[in-house]
Amino acid sequence: MSDVEISPGDQRPPRGASRSVPLARGLSTKLLLLTVLFVMIAEVLIFLPSIANFRLRWLEERLGAAAAVSTVLLQESPESLSRTVQNDVLMAIGAKAIAVRDGGVSRLLVIAEMPPEVDEHVDIARTGPVAAMRGALETVFFGGNRMLRVFGRVGESRTEFELILPDFRLREAMLVYSRNVAMLSLLISLITAALVYTAIDRIMIRPIRAMTSSMLAFSRAPDDPGRVILPEDRSDEIGVAERELADMQQQLQKTLGEQKHLADLGLAVSKINHDMRNILASAQLLSDRLRDVRDPTVQAFAPKLLRALDRAVAYSEGVLAYGRTQEAPPSRRRLRLHQLVDEVQGLLGIEDSGVEFVNAVDPQFEVDADSEQLYRVLTNLSRNAVQAMAGDGSGGVVRRLTISAERSGSVSRILVADTGPGLPQKARENLFTAFRGSARSGGTGLGLAIAQELVRAHGGTLELVESVGGRTVFAVTIPDQPVSLEEARSGLRRPA
Repeated sequence: MSDVEISPGDQRPPRGASRSVPLARGLSTKLLLLTVLFVMIAEVLIFLPSIANFRLRWLEERLGAAAAVSTVLLQESPESLSRTVQNDVLMAIGAKAIAVRDGGVSRLLVIAEMPPEVDEHVDIARTGPVAAMRGALETVFFGGNRMLRVFGRVGESRTEFELILPDFRLREAMLVYSRNVAMLSLLISLITAALVYTAIDRIMIRPIRAMTSSMLAFSRAPDDPGRVILPEDRSDEIGVAERELADMQQQLQKTLGEQKHLADLGLAVSKINHDMRNILASAQLLSDRLRDVRDPTVQAFAPKLLRALDRAVAYSEGVLAYGRTQEAPPSRRRLRLHQLVDEVQGLLGIEDSGVEFVNAVDPQFEVDADSEQLYRVLTNLSRNAVQAMAGDGSGGVVRRLTISAERSGSVSRILVADTGPGLPQKARENLFTAFRGSARSGGTGLGLAIAQELVRAHGGTLELVESVGGRTVFAVTIPDQPVSLEEARSGLRRPA
Protein backbone atom coordinates (compact mmCIF):
# COMPACT_ATOMS: atom_id res chain seq x y z
CA MET A 1 0.00 0.00 0.00
CA SER A 2 1.32 3.40 -0.96
CA ASP A 3 0.08 6.94 -1.07
CA VAL A 4 0.74 9.72 -3.52
CA GLU A 5 2.88 12.63 -2.38
CA ILE A 6 1.49 15.92 -3.63
CA SER A 7 3.96 18.75 -3.97
CA PRO A 8 3.05 22.06 -2.31
CA GLY A 9 1.38 24.84 -4.25
CA ASP A 10 0.93 24.48 -7.98
CA GLN A 11 4.43 23.13 -8.61
CA ARG A 12 4.61 19.68 -10.12
CA PRO A 13 7.29 17.21 -9.06
CA PRO A 14 10.24 16.99 -11.44
CA ARG A 15 10.05 14.41 -14.17
CA GLY A 16 11.36 11.09 -12.97
CA ALA A 17 10.61 11.84 -9.30
CA SER A 18 8.88 9.08 -7.34
CA ARG A 19 5.10 9.35 -7.27
CA SER A 20 4.75 7.08 -4.24
CA VAL A 21 5.92 7.10 -0.64
CA PRO A 22 7.05 4.22 1.59
CA LEU A 23 4.51 2.47 3.77
CA ALA A 24 6.08 4.01 6.88
CA ARG A 25 5.09 7.48 5.64
CA GLY A 26 1.76 6.55 4.10
CA LEU A 27 -1.68 7.61 5.26
CA SER A 28 -2.41 4.14 6.62
CA THR A 29 0.58 4.17 9.00
CA LYS A 30 -0.07 7.75 10.04
CA LEU A 31 -3.70 6.93 10.76
CA LEU A 32 -2.74 3.91 12.88
CA LEU A 33 -0.11 5.80 14.90
CA LEU A 34 -2.36 8.81 15.43
CA THR A 35 -5.20 6.58 16.62
CA VAL A 36 -2.93 4.86 19.14
CA LEU A 37 -1.58 8.24 20.30
CA PHE A 38 -5.02 9.78 20.73
CA VAL A 39 -6.36 6.78 22.61
CA MET A 40 -3.33 6.84 24.91
CA ILE A 41 -3.90 10.55 25.55
CA ALA A 42 -7.51 9.79 26.42
CA GLU A 43 -6.35 6.98 28.73
CA VAL A 44 -3.94 9.37 30.47
CA LEU A 45 -6.75 11.82 31.06
CA ILE A 46 -8.79 8.98 32.55
CA PHE A 47 -5.79 7.60 34.47
CA LEU A 48 -5.30 10.68 36.68
CA PRO A 49 -8.69 10.54 38.45
CA SER A 50 -8.45 6.75 38.45
CA ILE A 51 -5.11 6.63 40.30
CA ALA A 52 -6.32 9.34 42.70
CA ASN A 53 -9.42 7.29 43.49
CA PHE A 54 -7.27 4.16 43.95
CA ARG A 55 -5.12 6.02 46.51
CA LEU A 56 -8.14 7.21 48.49
CA ARG A 57 -9.73 3.75 48.47
CA TRP A 58 -6.45 2.19 49.63
CA LEU A 59 -6.17 4.66 52.52
CA GLU A 60 -9.86 4.20 53.32
CA GLU A 61 -9.37 0.43 53.57
CA ARG A 62 -6.48 0.94 55.99
CA LEU A 63 -8.54 3.40 58.03
CA GLY A 64 -11.42 0.90 58.09
CA ALA A 65 -9.09 -1.83 59.38
CA ALA A 66 -7.79 0.56 62.02
CA ALA A 67 -11.38 1.38 63.03
CA ALA A 68 -12.17 -2.31 63.47
CA VAL A 69 -9.09 -2.78 65.65
CA SER A 70 -9.90 0.38 67.61
CA THR A 71 -13.44 -0.87 68.36
CA VAL A 72 -12.03 -4.05 69.87
CA LEU A 73 -9.40 -2.13 71.85
CA LEU A 74 -12.03 0.25 73.22
CA GLN A 75 -13.92 -2.72 74.66
CA GLU A 76 -10.72 -4.05 76.18
CA SER A 77 -8.11 -2.04 78.00
CA PRO A 78 -5.32 -1.06 75.57
CA GLU A 79 -2.84 -1.26 78.46
CA SER A 80 -3.59 -4.94 78.81
CA LEU A 81 -2.08 -5.62 75.39
CA SER A 82 1.57 -6.47 75.34
CA ARG A 83 4.02 -4.55 73.21
CA THR A 84 4.37 -7.57 70.93
CA VAL A 85 0.62 -7.70 70.29
CA GLN A 86 0.51 -3.95 69.61
CA ASN A 87 3.36 -4.24 67.11
CA ASP A 88 1.61 -7.14 65.40
CA VAL A 89 -1.57 -5.09 65.08
CA LEU A 90 0.29 -2.10 63.65
CA MET A 91 2.34 -4.27 61.30
CA ALA A 92 -0.83 -5.91 59.97
CA ILE A 93 -2.27 -2.51 59.13
CA GLY A 94 1.08 -1.00 58.11
CA ALA A 95 0.74 1.92 60.53
CA LYS A 96 2.88 3.60 63.18
CA ALA A 97 0.02 4.68 65.45
CA ILE A 98 -3.75 4.41 65.79
CA ALA A 99 -5.85 7.01 67.60
CA VAL A 100 -9.51 7.76 68.10
CA ARG A 101 -11.30 11.10 68.57
CA ASP A 102 -14.66 11.18 70.26
CA GLY A 103 -16.40 14.21 71.74
CA GLY A 104 -13.45 16.44 70.94
CA VAL A 105 -11.10 14.21 72.98
CA SER A 106 -8.30 12.38 71.17
CA ARG A 107 -7.05 9.11 72.59
CA LEU A 108 -3.97 7.23 71.40
CA LEU A 109 -4.76 3.51 71.31
CA VAL A 110 -1.76 1.78 69.75
CA ILE A 111 1.64 3.19 68.98
CA ALA A 112 4.89 1.69 67.77
CA GLU A 113 6.88 4.87 67.44
CA MET A 114 5.74 8.43 67.00
CA PRO A 115 7.31 10.03 63.89
CA PRO A 116 8.93 13.43 64.40
CA GLU A 117 6.71 15.04 61.73
CA VAL A 118 3.87 14.25 59.33
CA ASP A 119 4.33 15.17 55.66
CA GLU A 120 0.67 15.11 54.59
CA HIS A 121 -2.72 15.16 56.30
CA VAL A 122 -5.45 13.31 54.41
CA ASP A 123 -9.08 13.86 55.35
CA ILE A 124 -10.88 11.00 53.65
CA ALA A 125 -14.28 12.70 53.63
CA ARG A 126 -13.15 16.19 52.57
CA THR A 127 -10.50 15.53 49.92
CA GLY A 128 -11.62 17.04 46.60
CA PRO A 129 -10.78 15.72 43.11
CA VAL A 130 -7.98 18.19 42.45
CA ALA A 131 -6.35 17.62 45.84
CA ALA A 132 -6.72 13.86 45.39
CA MET A 133 -4.97 13.92 41.98
CA ARG A 134 -2.22 16.19 43.30
CA GLY A 135 -1.64 13.89 46.27
CA ALA A 136 -1.56 10.82 44.00
CA LEU A 137 1.09 12.40 41.74
CA GLU A 138 3.18 13.39 44.75
CA THR A 139 3.04 9.85 46.10
CA VAL A 140 3.99 8.28 42.76
CA PHE A 141 6.85 10.64 41.89
CA PHE A 142 8.15 11.76 45.29
CA GLY A 143 6.81 9.20 47.77
CA GLY A 144 8.41 6.23 49.44
CA ASN A 145 9.75 7.91 52.57
CA ARG A 146 6.92 10.25 53.51
CA MET A 147 4.64 10.00 56.55
CA LEU A 148 0.86 10.33 56.17
CA ARG A 149 -1.83 11.17 58.72
CA VAL A 150 -5.15 9.72 57.59
CA PHE A 151 -8.31 10.53 59.52
CA GLY A 152 -12.06 10.49 59.13
CA ARG A 153 -15.25 8.68 60.10
CA VAL A 154 -15.87 5.10 59.04
CA GLY A 155 -19.34 3.97 58.09
CA GLU A 156 -22.14 5.33 60.26
CA SER A 157 -19.93 5.78 63.31
CA ARG A 158 -19.67 9.21 64.86
CA THR A 159 -16.20 8.45 66.10
CA GLU A 160 -13.34 9.81 64.09
CA PHE A 161 -10.37 7.51 63.64
CA GLU A 162 -6.79 8.53 62.93
CA LEU A 163 -4.00 6.56 61.37
CA ILE A 164 -0.35 7.47 60.97
CA LEU A 165 1.49 5.36 58.43
CA PRO A 166 4.39 5.59 55.95
CA ASP A 167 3.55 5.71 52.25
CA PHE A 168 6.04 3.21 50.79
CA ARG A 169 3.47 0.39 50.67
CA LEU A 170 0.94 2.78 49.19
CA ARG A 171 3.45 3.82 46.54
CA GLU A 172 4.23 0.20 45.65
CA ALA A 173 0.53 -0.56 45.28
CA MET A 174 0.03 2.52 43.14
CA LEU A 175 2.97 1.59 40.88
CA VAL A 176 1.55 -1.91 40.38
CA TYR A 177 -1.85 -0.39 39.64
CA SER A 178 -0.29 2.09 37.19
CA ARG A 179 1.57 -0.68 35.39
CA ASN A 180 -1.62 -2.73 35.04
CA VAL A 181 -3.56 0.30 33.82
CA ALA A 182 -0.78 1.13 31.31
CA MET A 183 -0.79 -2.41 29.91
CA LEU A 184 -4.56 -2.44 29.72
CA SER A 185 -4.58 1.02 28.11
CA LEU A 186 -2.04 -0.07 25.52
CA LEU A 187 -4.09 -3.15 24.75
CA ILE A 188 -7.27 -1.07 24.46
CA SER A 189 -5.43 1.44 22.27
CA LEU A 190 -4.22 -1.24 19.89
CA ILE A 191 -7.65 -2.86 19.66
CA THR A 192 -9.33 0.52 19.19
CA ALA A 193 -6.74 1.59 16.63
CA ALA A 194 -7.20 -1.65 14.71
CA LEU A 195 -10.98 -1.24 14.67
CA VAL A 196 -10.80 2.45 13.74
CA TYR A 197 -8.16 1.77 11.10
CA THR A 198 -10.17 -1.06 9.58
CA ALA A 199 -13.31 1.06 9.45
CA ILE A 200 -11.61 4.18 8.06
CA ASP A 201 -9.52 2.13 5.65
CA ARG A 202 -12.63 0.64 4.11
CA ILE A 203 -14.59 3.90 4.18
CA MET A 204 -11.89 6.42 3.18
CA ILE A 205 -8.36 5.12 2.54
CA ARG A 206 -9.26 2.51 -0.06
CA PRO A 207 -11.48 4.89 -2.10
CA ILE A 208 -8.79 7.59 -1.90
CA ARG A 209 -6.17 5.06 -2.98
CA ALA A 210 -8.44 4.04 -5.87
CA MET A 211 -8.86 7.68 -6.92
CA THR A 212 -5.10 8.19 -6.68
CA SER A 213 -4.42 5.13 -8.83
CA SER A 214 -7.04 6.31 -11.33
CA MET A 215 -5.45 9.76 -11.58
CA LEU A 216 -1.98 8.25 -12.12
CA ALA A 217 -3.29 5.81 -14.72
CA PHE A 218 -5.26 8.57 -16.44
CA SER A 219 -2.21 10.85 -16.55
CA ARG A 220 -0.25 8.15 -18.39
CA ALA A 221 -2.94 7.69 -21.07
CA PRO A 222 -5.57 10.45 -20.91
CA ASP A 223 -7.07 9.42 -24.25
CA ASP A 224 -7.94 5.91 -23.06
CA PRO A 225 -11.62 5.73 -21.96
CA GLY A 226 -10.78 2.70 -19.84
CA ARG A 227 -8.67 4.88 -17.53
CA VAL A 228 -11.71 6.88 -16.34
CA ILE A 229 -12.62 6.04 -12.74
CA LEU A 230 -15.87 4.17 -12.12
CA PRO A 231 -17.52 5.96 -9.15
CA GLU A 232 -19.17 3.91 -6.43
CA ASP A 233 -22.82 4.34 -5.55
CA ARG A 234 -22.38 6.30 -2.33
CA SER A 235 -23.83 9.63 -1.21
CA ASP A 236 -21.05 10.91 1.07
CA GLU A 237 -18.13 13.22 0.26
CA ILE A 238 -16.05 10.38 -1.21
CA GLY A 239 -18.87 9.50 -3.58
CA VAL A 240 -19.21 13.12 -4.65
CA ALA A 241 -15.43 13.36 -5.19
CA GLU A 242 -15.42 10.17 -7.29
CA ARG A 243 -18.29 11.38 -9.46
CA GLU A 244 -16.68 14.80 -9.92
CA LEU A 245 -13.36 13.15 -10.80
CA ALA A 246 -15.09 10.91 -13.35
CA ASP A 247 -16.86 13.92 -14.89
CA MET A 248 -13.60 15.88 -14.97
CA GLN A 249 -11.73 13.02 -16.64
CA GLN A 250 -14.48 12.57 -19.23
CA GLN A 251 -14.57 16.30 -19.93
CA LEU A 252 -10.79 16.39 -20.21
CA GLN A 253 -10.85 13.48 -22.66
CA LYS A 254 -13.44 15.30 -24.72
CA THR A 255 -11.42 18.52 -24.64
CA LEU A 256 -8.23 16.70 -25.60
CA GLY A 257 -10.06 15.06 -28.49
CA GLU A 258 -11.35 18.42 -29.68
CA GLN A 259 -7.89 19.94 -29.40
CA LYS A 260 -6.42 17.07 -31.39
CA HIS A 261 -9.04 17.51 -34.09
CA LEU A 262 -8.39 21.23 -34.04
CA ALA A 263 -4.64 20.66 -34.38
CA ASP A 264 -5.20 18.30 -37.30
CA LEU A 265 -7.60 20.77 -38.87
CA GLY A 266 -5.08 23.59 -38.33
CA LEU A 267 -2.38 21.60 -40.08
CA ALA A 268 -4.71 20.89 -43.01
CA VAL A 269 -5.84 24.52 -43.20
CA SER A 270 -2.24 25.71 -43.13
CA LYS A 271 -1.41 23.48 -46.09
CA ILE A 272 -4.52 24.59 -47.98
CA ASN A 273 -3.85 28.26 -47.28
CA HIS A 274 -0.27 27.91 -48.43
CA ASP A 275 -1.47 26.83 -51.84
CA MET A 276 -4.45 29.22 -51.77
CA ARG A 277 -2.14 32.14 -51.10
CA ASN A 278 -0.22 31.36 -54.28
CA ILE A 279 -3.44 31.06 -56.29
CA LEU A 280 -4.79 34.34 -54.92
CA ALA A 281 -1.50 36.06 -55.63
CA SER A 282 -1.78 35.01 -59.26
CA ALA A 283 -5.40 36.21 -59.38
CA GLN A 284 -4.29 39.48 -57.85
CA LEU A 285 -1.74 40.01 -60.62
CA LEU A 286 -4.34 39.29 -63.27
CA SER A 287 -6.93 41.55 -61.67
CA ASP A 288 -4.50 44.47 -61.77
CA ARG A 289 -4.97 44.55 -65.56
CA LEU A 290 -8.66 45.38 -65.07
CA ARG A 291 -7.63 48.89 -64.18
CA ASP A 292 -6.63 49.43 -67.83
CA VAL A 293 -10.08 48.46 -69.10
CA ARG A 294 -12.13 51.58 -69.91
CA ASP A 295 -15.54 49.97 -69.42
CA PRO A 296 -17.43 52.00 -66.73
CA THR A 297 -18.93 48.86 -65.22
CA VAL A 298 -15.50 47.26 -64.91
CA GLN A 299 -14.11 50.45 -63.42
CA ALA A 300 -16.91 50.42 -60.82
CA PHE A 301 -16.34 46.82 -59.69
CA ALA A 302 -12.54 46.61 -60.14
CA PRO A 303 -11.66 48.40 -56.83
CA LYS A 304 -14.00 46.10 -54.89
CA LEU A 305 -12.51 43.05 -56.54
CA LEU A 306 -8.98 44.22 -55.78
CA ARG A 307 -9.84 44.90 -52.14
CA ALA A 308 -11.47 41.48 -51.84
CA LEU A 309 -8.37 39.79 -53.28
CA ASP A 310 -6.12 41.84 -51.00
CA ARG A 311 -8.14 40.76 -47.96
CA ALA A 312 -8.16 37.14 -49.15
CA VAL A 313 -4.38 37.16 -49.46
CA ALA A 314 -4.07 38.85 -46.05
CA TYR A 315 -6.40 36.28 -44.48
CA SER A 316 -4.43 33.40 -46.00
CA GLU A 317 -1.23 34.82 -44.59
CA GLY A 318 -2.99 35.42 -41.29
CA VAL A 319 -4.16 31.80 -41.08
CA LEU A 320 -0.62 30.61 -41.66
CA ALA A 321 0.61 32.95 -38.94
CA TYR A 322 -2.21 31.85 -36.62
CA GLY A 323 -0.98 28.27 -36.87
CA ARG A 324 2.29 29.43 -35.37
CA THR A 325 1.23 32.16 -32.95
CA GLN A 326 -1.81 33.97 -31.59
CA GLU A 327 -3.68 36.80 -33.30
CA ALA A 328 -1.52 39.85 -33.92
CA PRO A 329 -2.18 42.82 -31.59
CA PRO A 330 -4.66 45.28 -33.12
CA SER A 331 -3.20 48.24 -34.97
CA ARG A 332 -5.73 50.81 -33.77
CA ARG A 333 -6.63 54.11 -35.33
CA ARG A 334 -9.68 56.33 -35.71
CA LEU A 335 -11.89 55.20 -38.59
CA ARG A 336 -15.31 55.95 -40.05
CA LEU A 337 -17.54 53.05 -39.09
CA HIS A 338 -20.21 53.86 -41.71
CA GLN A 339 -17.75 53.29 -44.56
CA LEU A 340 -16.49 50.03 -43.01
CA VAL A 341 -20.07 48.74 -42.74
CA ASP A 342 -20.61 49.57 -46.44
CA GLU A 343 -17.61 47.39 -47.28
CA VAL A 344 -19.06 44.57 -45.19
CA GLN A 345 -22.35 44.89 -47.11
CA GLY A 346 -20.60 44.88 -50.46
CA LEU A 347 -18.82 41.59 -49.77
CA LEU A 348 -21.74 39.70 -48.22
CA GLY A 349 -23.35 39.06 -51.60
CA ILE A 350 -26.94 39.40 -50.39
CA GLU A 351 -28.35 41.35 -53.34
CA ASP A 352 -30.46 38.41 -54.55
CA SER A 353 -30.97 36.65 -51.22
CA GLY A 354 -34.04 38.60 -50.12
CA VAL A 355 -32.21 39.99 -47.07
CA GLU A 356 -32.40 43.73 -46.55
CA PHE A 357 -29.20 45.33 -45.24
CA VAL A 358 -29.56 48.56 -43.24
CA ASN A 359 -26.50 50.62 -42.43
CA ALA A 360 -27.84 52.73 -39.55
CA VAL A 361 -24.45 54.08 -38.48
CA ASP A 362 -24.10 57.85 -38.52
CA PRO A 363 -21.71 58.84 -41.36
CA GLN A 364 -19.69 60.90 -38.86
CA PHE A 365 -19.44 58.15 -36.24
CA GLU A 366 -15.83 57.24 -35.41
CA VAL A 367 -14.46 54.21 -33.62
CA ASP A 368 -10.95 53.56 -32.31
CA ALA A 369 -10.11 50.09 -33.65
CA ASP A 370 -8.11 47.98 -36.08
CA SER A 371 -9.99 48.28 -39.36
CA GLU A 372 -9.15 44.78 -40.65
CA GLN A 373 -9.96 43.05 -37.36
CA LEU A 374 -13.19 44.99 -36.84
CA TYR A 375 -14.11 44.19 -40.46
CA ARG A 376 -13.66 40.48 -39.68
CA VAL A 377 -15.79 40.78 -36.53
CA LEU A 378 -18.66 42.48 -38.36
CA THR A 379 -18.36 40.12 -41.32
CA ASN A 380 -18.62 37.05 -39.11
CA LEU A 381 -21.62 38.42 -37.22
CA SER A 382 -23.34 39.56 -40.42
CA ARG A 383 -22.69 36.31 -42.26
CA ASN A 384 -24.12 34.30 -39.34
CA ALA A 385 -27.21 36.52 -39.35
CA VAL A 386 -27.70 36.19 -43.11
CA GLN A 387 -27.33 32.41 -42.96
CA ALA A 388 -29.83 32.21 -40.07
CA MET A 389 -32.41 34.30 -41.98
CA ALA A 390 -31.77 32.46 -45.27
CA GLY A 391 -32.40 29.13 -43.52
CA ASP A 392 -35.78 30.31 -42.29
CA GLY A 393 -38.15 29.10 -45.01
CA SER A 394 -41.24 30.91 -43.72
CA GLY A 395 -42.91 32.91 -46.46
CA GLY A 396 -43.70 36.57 -46.13
CA VAL A 397 -41.37 37.22 -43.21
CA VAL A 398 -39.14 40.28 -43.06
CA ARG A 399 -35.46 39.47 -43.43
CA ARG A 400 -33.51 42.49 -42.32
CA LEU A 401 -29.96 42.93 -41.02
CA THR A 402 -29.28 46.23 -39.25
CA ILE A 403 -25.94 47.55 -38.02
CA SER A 404 -26.05 50.60 -35.75
CA ALA A 405 -23.69 52.27 -33.31
CA GLU A 406 -23.75 54.52 -30.29
CA ARG A 407 -21.16 56.12 -28.04
CA SER A 408 -21.14 56.53 -24.28
CA GLY A 409 -18.16 58.62 -23.22
CA SER A 410 -15.05 56.86 -24.50
CA VAL A 411 -16.83 53.56 -25.25
CA SER A 412 -18.23 52.66 -28.67
CA ARG A 413 -21.07 50.16 -28.85
CA ILE A 414 -21.91 48.51 -32.18
CA LEU A 415 -25.20 46.61 -32.48
CA VAL A 416 -25.77 43.88 -35.08
CA ALA A 417 -29.50 43.00 -35.19
CA ASP A 418 -31.40 40.61 -37.45
CA THR A 419 -34.96 39.37 -37.78
CA GLY A 420 -34.01 35.70 -37.90
CA PRO A 421 -35.53 32.83 -35.90
CA GLY A 422 -33.21 33.32 -32.92
CA LEU A 423 -30.55 31.05 -31.45
CA PRO A 424 -31.43 27.62 -30.04
CA GLN A 425 -30.70 26.92 -26.37
CA LYS A 426 -27.73 24.65 -27.09
CA ALA A 427 -26.06 27.32 -29.22
CA ARG A 428 -26.57 29.93 -26.48
CA GLU A 429 -24.98 27.68 -23.85
CA ASN A 430 -21.82 27.27 -25.98
CA LEU A 431 -22.03 30.55 -27.84
CA PHE A 432 -18.34 31.43 -28.16
CA THR A 433 -16.91 27.90 -28.03
CA ALA A 434 -15.33 26.64 -31.25
CA PHE A 435 -17.02 23.57 -32.78
CA ARG A 436 -19.86 23.75 -30.25
CA GLY A 437 -21.46 27.16 -30.62
CA SER A 438 -22.92 26.82 -34.11
CA ALA A 439 -26.62 27.54 -34.49
CA ARG A 440 -27.03 25.63 -37.74
CA SER A 441 -26.39 22.05 -38.74
CA GLY A 442 -22.93 21.53 -40.16
CA GLY A 443 -21.57 24.80 -38.72
CA THR A 444 -18.31 24.96 -36.82
CA GLY A 445 -18.96 27.91 -34.51
CA LEU A 446 -15.54 29.33 -35.38
CA GLY A 447 -16.94 32.69 -36.52
CA LEU A 448 -18.16 33.79 -33.10
CA ALA A 449 -15.09 32.35 -31.36
CA ILE A 450 -12.77 34.33 -33.67
CA ALA A 451 -14.90 37.47 -33.32
CA GLN A 452 -14.78 37.29 -29.53
CA GLU A 453 -11.01 36.83 -29.56
CA LEU A 454 -10.54 39.89 -31.80
CA VAL A 455 -12.87 42.04 -29.68
CA ARG A 456 -11.09 41.00 -26.48
CA ALA A 457 -7.78 42.03 -28.06
CA HIS A 458 -9.26 45.55 -28.23
CA GLY A 459 -10.12 45.40 -24.52
CA GLY A 460 -13.82 45.11 -25.35
CA THR A 461 -16.62 42.58 -25.10
CA LEU A 462 -18.86 40.67 -27.47
CA GLU A 463 -22.19 39.64 -25.99
CA LEU A 464 -25.58 38.35 -26.99
CA VAL A 465 -28.06 41.04 -25.93
CA GLU A 466 -31.28 39.42 -27.10
CA SER A 467 -32.33 36.29 -28.95
CA VAL A 468 -36.03 35.58 -29.42
CA GLY A 469 -38.10 34.57 -32.40
CA GLY A 470 -37.88 37.45 -34.84
CA ARG A 471 -35.04 39.38 -33.21
CA THR A 472 -31.42 38.59 -32.38
CA VAL A 473 -29.00 41.32 -31.27
CA PHE A 474 -25.24 41.09 -30.73
CA ALA A 475 -23.35 44.00 -29.12
CA VAL A 476 -19.68 44.79 -29.75
CA THR A 477 -18.31 47.13 -27.09
CA ILE A 478 -14.88 48.69 -27.75
CA PRO A 479 -13.33 51.31 -25.46
CA ASP A 480 -11.02 53.96 -26.87
CA GLN A 481 -7.31 53.56 -26.31
CA PRO A 482 -6.20 55.05 -22.99
CA VAL A 483 -4.35 58.31 -23.36
CA SER A 484 -0.71 58.25 -22.28
CA LEU A 485 -0.13 61.08 -19.81
CA GLU A 486 3.49 61.45 -20.92
CA GLU A 487 2.51 61.86 -24.56
CA ALA A 488 -0.22 64.33 -23.63
CA ARG A 489 2.19 66.37 -21.55
CA SER A 490 4.78 66.27 -24.33
CA GLY A 491 2.18 67.58 -26.77
CA LEU A 492 1.28 70.41 -24.44
CA ARG A 493 4.94 71.39 -24.07
CA ARG A 494 5.55 71.57 -27.83
CA PRO A 495 5.63 75.11 -29.21
CA ALA A 496 2.70 76.13 -31.36
